[in-house]
Amino acid sequence: MMRLSPPGYAKFSQTNTLELAYGGGEANVAISLAYLGLNACHVTRFPDNLLGRAATQFLRQNWLDTSKVVYGDQRMGQYFLEKGAVHRASEVVYERDHSAFARLKPEMFDWEEILKDADWFHWTGITPAISQGTADACLQAIKVANRLGITVSADVNSRKSLWQYGKTRHEVLPSLIERSDILMASEYDLIDIFQLANDPENSSFKEVVKEVSQKLPRLNKIFDKAREMVSASHHRIQGKMWNGSSVAKTPFLDVTHIVDRVGTGDAYCAGVIFGLLHYKNDQDALRFATAACALKHTVEGDANMVSFENVKGLADGNTSGRIIR
Repeated sequence: MMRLSPPGYAKFSQTNTLELAYGGGEANVAISLAYLGLNACHVTRFPDNLLGRAATQFLRQNWLDTSKVVYGDQRMGQYFLEKGAVHRASEVVYERDHSAFARLKPEMFDWEEILKDADWFHWTGITPAISQGTADACLQAIKVANRLGITVSADVNSRKSLWQYGKTRHEVLPSLIERSDILMASEYDLIDIFQLANDPENSSFKEVVKEVSQKLPRLNKIFDKAREMVSASHHRIQGKMWNGSSVAKTPFLDVTHIVDRVGTGDAYCAGVIFGLLHYKNDQDALRFATAACALKHTVEGDANMVSFENVKGLADGNTSGRIIR
């Protein structure tokens, strides 16, 4: 998507210029992984015009393989962001109807070819929320990944406001989640998606994920994060993980001066993927993911453009911010 926002922390009513950037759930994860040193490919559909080519160039300059991007139609999905500060919350307006991505068809992608050399496939709940075509294509990709023995991770990160094509998320997402190996989701999302009887206000992460994991035997691990919001500019972040028998947690990381909150969940997902691929100890992977999430709050734009050394340093306890020379 295109992201359009006033400069700095200005409100829309205060500006006559908008800054343009590109981002999106799966793209943000892929870019984060590329900066951590992995080979990552983003699969999508862009409009066949200058905006689509510019978006492709953005992905390329951030080290992604764009050879699987397809083109068609003329409209780019976009969203407008007004950044909050201190006690004023950020606000987002989406415009995704009739975009090239929303109008894609499953037959536009040859998933056998796309995934033949892949080790990992990641999807988010935003994709199947856009249209029936995107939902069908996502399910098709997951089924092929399952057949090829590729690890599948899912971030349910689904905006209720995006489900406008006649389906609800608890109609569509369960069949996608049950075919995934690693899940990022809060107890609130899981209660809603799986229509659990639990009270969202009085249910713990442990009791909800334990119930869901009993329904979904394929799931190996379920991740979430706790966010304590002191203000719009000061958050405290904690990683959480269900490993099939117990819940592990990290200490809270204090983010006292937020530069950009957008994409922090995607940074956490990228940290989870990288951590699980590179650490034998789940607790080390969880600390790495939490550090990646915390660092994204300091990076402008949607994607977490930080190195492995940056994340590992924070995960190991270096919070000084000292200049690296």
